[in-house]
This record gives sequence, C-alpha cells and structure tokens, in this order.
Amino acid sequence: MYLAMNRFTVPVANAAEFEELWLNRESHLQNMEGFVSFHMLKGPEDEGRVLYASHTVWQTEAHFRAWTTSEAFRASHARAGESRPLYEGTPQFEGFQSIQSIDASA
Repeated sequence: MYLAMNRFTVPVANAAEFEELWLNRESHLQNMEGFVSFHMLKGPEDEGRVLYASHTVWQTEAHFRAWTTSEAFRASHARAGESRPLYEGTPQFEGFQSIQSIDASA
C-alpha cells in the first residue's frame, strides 16, 4: 500500500472557502486503477492558521505515479491555481510505503 499526502497551511480567514473548494471539486479518483481511498483531514488551529492534509491511499506507488501523469489528474487539478491564494506557501508532499497494516477485528 502507498499513501500520498499533501499538507496545506491555511489562514483561519480562508478555512471555510478552502473546505468548500475541496468538498465541491471533481476528483476523478474513483476511476483510477489502484485507487483505495481519499480523505481530506482538518488539523489543529494554531496562531491563526489551520493545518489540512489530503490523504490518498493507493495499492502501489506505481498506481499513484500513474495517477499523477493521467488525464484524470490534469482534469482534477485544472483549477488548482485558483486556490493558491487560500493557503500559504506550497503544499508539502509526503509519500509513504506501508510496512505494516492492522485492521479492526471482524
């Protein structure tokens, strides 16, 4: 399993608009081979900023890499430049390989 995460630092004044943008966008993820799940996470507020993280799980890193070069990726990020004023700096990407997984008992 491969986890791809982008972290965003958003001024509190922009938080509602940032959330609305993410909640109403077309992600195109469901049609991608190897896609497992997506979560947009809202973290703590600190010094007038809110930390957000987009968290996408893929079967393999190769599936994630295929997503980043696909037409679906370009379509889902076509308006990304419009959201730039909503957060500070650039999104911080982090990619992780799963080395262990523990699931809830049935």
